[in-house]
Amino acid sequence: MSITVYSTPTCPFCIQLKRYLDEQKVAYTNVDVSSSQEKAQEMIQKSGQMGVPVTEIDGQIVIGFDKKKLNELLGIK
Repeated sequence: MSITVYSTPTCPFCIQLKRYLDEQKVAYTNVDVSSSQEKAQEMIQKSGQMGVPVTEIDGQIVIGFDKKKLNELLGIK
């Protein structure tokens, strides 16, 4: 399973999302879009969103900290 979290260091929802994934022992790649214009553009192209967090799970996009959708895609009950 490939998981990428597009986030910024100061975003409260990003912090909550990453803390939740850590608690669930889910491995992910964090991409700080505040330090890379290229990665920010990549996130916008994939999601159509400029806001963070955006999570990509095996090609599926989750906007914000949508715990229900994250659990569904990750197989967490």
